[in-house]
Amino acid sequence: MNSYYRIADHIININNNGNELIFLSLLPSFIPFKCEKPVNEELLFKLTIDESIALIEGDRVHRIRAFDTGNGDTVVDLLDDGGYQFVIKNLKDEDCVLLITNKDFSDCRCRLFGTRTMQSFGLNNALMLIMAFAGSSKDTILVHASLVRHNGYGYAFIAKSGTGKSTQVSLWLRYIPNCDLMNDDNPVIRLIDGVPYIYGSPWSGKTPCYRNVKAPLGAITRIDRAKSNSVEKLSPVLSFASILPSCSSMKWDNEIFNNICNVVSKIIEKVSIYTLHCTPEKEAAEICQRTISKQ
Repeated sequence: MNSYYRIADHIININNNGNELIFLSLLPSFIPFKCEKPVNEELLFKLTIDESIALIEGDRVHRIRAFDTGNGDTVVDLLDDGGYQFVIKNLKDEDCVLLITNKDFSDCRCRLFGTRTMQSFGLNNALMLIMAFAGSSKDTILVHASLVRHNGYGYAFIAKSGTGKSTQVSLWLRYIPNCDLMNDDNPVIRLIDGVPYIYGSPWSGKTPCYRNVKAPLGAITRIDRAKSNSVEKLSPVLSFASILPSCSSMKWDNEIFNNICNVVSKIIEKVSIYTLHCTPEKEAAEICQRTISKQ
């Protein structure tokens, strides 16, 4: 028995030898996204949890790099068939998951290691990685942002970690009527018939906000700490430079990276991008809302 989940109106398939309860016990954040087996809908990707796979070594692999995610290192290898091999580690440098993918991330396998905490961490990060790269060819990107909905539109706030994304969203929730939190770390943006929509996801950082919700994208705003509050609308070039670093991407894979750049360019054509120079106070939210709100 396979399990199906709907994320950003894409269907994904998780095969854990038919044991959905084990998967959901590792990742309860996926429960709101569970769905029935779709009829006549294309899968975005399939992930098979397979304890028989082993690390591929020797002439079949080419080391791309090992990079620090902030939560541990991830080692990336290019395979001779064009696919990829990832080893995701935690902060203790322990292997948590081995992930092997095909070139477009539509068919993936993984093996989990260690304690349940390690397995949950590894599986969660593997799925987030697959979602980001499989979605790139389907006008879909995963963005590091906090997301609030106001009067039916989604407003995403981007910034380096610790700069104030969540603070700004909390001010909107406290002081701006008709707001609700959609996601606090990794929402998904998808273009449908050229229109950008933003979705909640199973990935929400330290805030447990795992909502299967959708809204037209109203604006994207970069947070910049300042001594006074003002909002600056960005040019297309500055908009692109602001958004791209917040997107999950692979610069070493030209096709995937170009797809992500194209999605960002299409978003900029449809949605205004801003910088909010702000203090962590009520006035910042009020000035921002008046400037960027669609309604």
